[in-house]
Amino acid sequence: MSFSPKFSAAPKESGKSGTIKKILATTSVALMLAACGPSTSSYPTTSGRGPTNPNPDPNEKRESIFGEDGLVLFGGESNDDPAGGGGIGVNSFLWRASLDTVSFVPLASADPFGGVIITEWYSDPSSPTERFKLTVYILDKRLRADGLKVAVFRQERAGDEWRDAGANATTSVQLENAILMRARELRVNTLEADDG
Repeated sequence: MSFSPKFSAAPKESGKSGTIKKILATTSVALMLAACGPSTSSYPTTSGRGPTNPNPDPNEKRESIFGEDGLVLFGGESNDDPAGGGGIGVNSFLWRASLDTVSFVPLASADPFGGVIITEWYSDPSSPTERFKLTVYILDKRLRADGLKVAVFRQERAGDEWRDAGANATTSVQLENAILMRARELRVNTLEADDG
């Protein structure tokens, strides 16, 4: 016994259902073609004069939201910055001195525009039951003692867990002083290099 499939044509649509589908298809095509026609929209031009014109005089210097010098990245052309900004958001001498001073600890993040340096936890090999984390805040574009703040966090090991412990208050002051001394050295070296 052999099996041979019989293919039959799709049933023809009849009645109201087929007519409605044809009308909808024809209407859709007509609407799509009508949308391709010429537009009567009017758009503003720059040839007019007045306060609403975006460019009243093409020869006149345009104003900018970034100010007179425009957007200056990485210090721009100017080399006469006495504060040592160098195109970053904080004093560049304090920034470099901070990185030099905390270089013995791995960095978690460093944001030169916000002036924040965050280190990873560091455990001195001579005392493995305690660890430290540093956060350096550079608060000013000028090289000043009050433009710097160091926060020291300390933890002690209790079994398998680390628990917060108080850090010595003089530790942050000593780190701030070390950073300030290094920043002054960098500034003096820069001034001597410029003079020589």
